[in-house]
Amino acid sequence: MMINKRLIGMVSDSKQHIAKNVAFQWAALAANIAMLLTIARYLSRLLAGQPASLAATLLVAVAAAAVRFVCARQAAVCSYRASRSAKQALRRTILEKLLRLGPGYSSRVSTSEVVQVTVEGAEQLESYFGAYLPQFFYSLLAPLTLFCVLAPISLSAAVVLLICVPLIPVSIALVQTFAKKLLARYWGQYTALGDSFLENLQGLTTLKIYQADEERHRRMNEEAERFRRITMKVLTMQLNSITIMDLVAYGGAALGIIVAARQFAAGQIGLFGCFAIIMLSADFFLPMRLLGSYFHIAMNGMAASEKIFKLLDLPEPQAKTGVIDPVDCTLRCEDVRFAYDAERPILKGVDLELPRTGLVALVGESGCGKSTLAGLLAGRLEGYAGSITVGGQPLSEISLESRMKQITTVGFAARLFKGTVAENLRMAKPDASDEALWQALEQVKLADFLRSEQGLETPVAEKGANFSGGQCQRLALARALLHDSPIYILDEATSNIDVESENQIMALVHRLAETKAVLLISHRLANVTGAQRIYALEKGRVAGCGTHAQLLAASPCYQRLWNSQQALEHYTPDTQQEALA
Repeated sequence: MMINKRLIGMVSDSKQHIAKNVAFQWAALAANIAMLLTIARYLSRLLAGQPASLAATLLVAVAAAAVRFVCARQAAVCSYRASRSAKQALRRTILEKLLRLGPGYSSRVSTSEVVQVTVEGAEQLESYFGAYLPQFFYSLLAPLTLFCVLAPISLSAAVVLLICVPLIPVSIALVQTFAKKLLARYWGQYTALGDSFLENLQGLTTLKIYQADEERHRRMNEEAERFRRITMKVLTMQLNSITIMDLVAYGGAALGIIVAARQFAAGQIGLFGCFAIIMLSADFFLPMRLLGSYFHIAMNGMAASEKIFKLLDLPEPQAKTGVIDPVDCTLRCEDVRFAYDAERPILKGVDLELPRTGLVALVGESGCGKSTLAGLLAGRLEGYAGSITVGGQPLSEISLESRMKQITTVGFAARLFKGTVAENLRMAKPDASDEALWQALEQVKLADFLRSEQGLETPVAEKGANFSGGQCQRLALARALLHDSPIYILDEATSNIDVESENQIMALVHRLAETKAVLLISHRLANVTGAQRIYALEKGRVAGCGTHAQLLAASPCYQRLWNSQQALEHYTPDTQQEALA
């Protein structure tokens, strides 16, 4: 009942702590039996007018209480160690799974669900391993131990008590059928509420700008109300199951006491035996009764484990052993096709070549597929058709580790982490010296600003919230330079930088392209005029390829983009009047 072999196998380190927990609980039970039997003997002798030593009885009771105290503390320690081991093992397993899924994991499972199963799901299973499983095995052992103790005194009473014990798990099993479906709905609404909350929290600024926060607030209230209702149903189910278990437990104990009383009245057992059965009958049911109170923990644990297994069972990319040769890293795309939705293709047969050194640009209107192609090359997206090769080797055969090492991507929303400037930079090169860090910062024109702050120890808030957009972008570029890979993909990497700084950064990009392969994706065509080759994308296809001059002469798509941008950048009231005329 509520035992999942796969789940237990995942956290094998917890088994020894669970076993020790059960052993300490059994030792505490043995001490309690010794104490109650001693008291029963004392009372029976006292009522029979026989000599009875109160001091000896008290000594045994104190010793038994001390043993129970020590065993209870040790059992609690074992429970903590079992739950800690389980939580660490589960979170490690989930993290390893995400690493195997690669950068594109978010296309298969939502980030909020990953967070929930890693945090809340692991917490539920922490209780499952620390409380439920030890109690489950102890609940099987305790009634058998008590039966062995009471059977020589009164076999019929011991049999009655032992037979009544399984009625508790039977009642639990009856509730389980309803509870399993209810808890599946509970976890479904819980994750849905978490999805909505995370999305609204991340987009709160946008909601405020468009004054849509009240509507989102109303929806969140509706979802929260649905979650409250199902939570109350879960609590009601748990309360009802506890009531049923109490009736079974105390009813069974009463039945055992009645049998003992009838046997005593018939002279079949003595006063000592009657007292022993009366005192120990409740102990037959208390372990199983406590197990029943952990029923909701087990059910939540099972529901959480199903969510975890759903994540762990996601198909993984096949193991790849290919390695990019930094000497020969020419990148080629031939007839590359890709679609997020089968009915809405994004790339429709793209051909592109990025030589071992030099600057190649990719331009086009928003939505033409530029960032999608960058995602394919960087490994964030999979499932393309056609051919992508690096150094003549298919990209699909190259290991993720080699791809991450040899291809550096800098996007328009590069992630900065809470810490210091030095810590963010050394992600790219952990052994980089301070001199190397300052050199990279000089190249992106950020060194002077940081010297006026706290240097390399300048704090960086989460997502770089204490830096301007341009400063965040430059810091991300400095980190990319430190990575020192043979291939760089710059996806709108200068989008948040002012024109003067943009020109300085573009000069850096041109210098970088002298020794590296650089694919520059930019919405501003003025940045790509010096590229060796420019690819103009239009509706998922290459509408033109060549130098800036060649495309201006022969590509209508590029001409249209160039003329519209030039008109905007050189806008004056006179040009507006000319356009109207």
